[in-house]
Amino acid sequence: MRGTDVMEIQALLQKIGYYPGSIDGIFGPQTQQAVIAFQRDNGLTPDGIIGPNTYRFLEPFLLGYRRYTIQAGDTIYNLARRFYTSTARIVAANPGLNPYNLRIGQQVIIPFGIDVVDTNIDYTYEIMERDIQGLKARYPFLEVGIAGKSVLGKNLYYIKIGNGPNQVFYNGAHHALEWITSPLLMKFIENFSKAYVEERSIRGYDVRDIWDQSSIYIIPMVNPDGVDLVLNGLQPDNPYYNDLIRWNNGSTNFSQVWQANIRGVDLNHNYNALWQRSKEAEAQYGITGPGPTRYSGPYPESEPESKTVADFTRNHNFRLVLAYHSQGEVIYWNFQNMAPPVARRIGELFSQVSGYLLDVTYGIASYAGYKDWFIQEYRRPGYTIEVGRGRNPLPIQQFDKIYNDNEEMLLLAAVV
Repeated sequence: MRGTDVMEIQALLQKIGYYPGSIDGIFGPQTQQAVIAFQRDNGLTPDGIIGPNTYRFLEPFLLGYRRYTIQAGDTIYNLARRFYTSTARIVAANPGLNPYNLRIGQQVIIPFGIDVVDTNIDYTYEIMERDIQGLKARYPFLEVGIAGKSVLGKNLYYIKIGNGPNQVFYNGAHHALEWITSPLLMKFIENFSKAYVEERSIRGYDVRDIWDQSSIYIIPMVNPDGVDLVLNGLQPDNPYYNDLIRWNNGSTNFSQVWQANIRGVDLNHNYNALWQRSKEAEAQYGITGPGPTRYSGPYPESEPESKTVADFTRNHNFRLVLAYHSQGEVIYWNFQNMAPPVARRIGELFSQVSGYLLDVTYGIASYAGYKDWFIQEYRRPGYTIEVGRGRNPLPIQQFDKIYNDNEEMLLLAAVV
């Protein structure tokens, strides 16, 4: 077997010390030997096959925590040592727990001493969904909800960090090839939550002050159907199977070209901000209908994903928004000169902390995007952040640099 499921298992086995090889998504001999070693250590049949029993033992590590029943002699300190974690993490995962009065038979969440969000694998919707479950269990102070559904019924999750009056909104993966923006936002959620529990700062920012001052709302994957099409390929049970092949010029390979949602609509050209100009410009690019990119749809917010993001915005009072894309290491900050004067000053600060160039869009890219619509409707600062360099989809090997470039911007945007 090969694919994103194998990459996830390889990354996990590597994280917990069983797999020294590369994360290549190929279940070869080295991966098999790592599985056998894990099976032996956990009293399982060492056959090198990830069947139901082996997966049951692996799943808590994928989630990053396990449920544990308190037994005679247990203390928070001893549990932390046994599971390679900290007492602070155990207390944080169990609101209301009295660490000095554990009761035999009591059920607790034990977060493992490993991170949940992997940043060395292709990041599918299924992986993100599991990560959200794991983060919510480890950090129950996070607010997790469903803002809407994709065309194929996948959840458009939002995560809220903080309880302050200053509301900001970050989103990622409007475009399917640009899925690397989803683990970027998920890793930020994890690192912020970890620092909050440990009462420490990140890059000089006091996360507890940010928590009290701001509410950060994040939709990490706006286009889950498109992301899975790019990463997992076209499945025979897809209701748009024949249409997608036709829209993709007869090809079943979507991994290098597909930016749109599952109906062939480019979600970042589907907002009501000079949408008609985007529609008129399609002919210049040879676009006559649904396809891999730049088709604006039959009307603004025709797609459930873009309508969800617009409705989510309308239902809140966001002072500032960041829409994450790739690539180019550039920050787009204006729309038809409607951005307020403060938007450029904030953009210059973002440029300083990220090293990204502050710029403006041109051509068909100038219309009907999310940040365009936000600036038009609210006359508040809105930014499209283009991370990384190269050709989409960017390789996951760029992740560490991308995260390092953007972490301070994600913190600064909540307080600027």
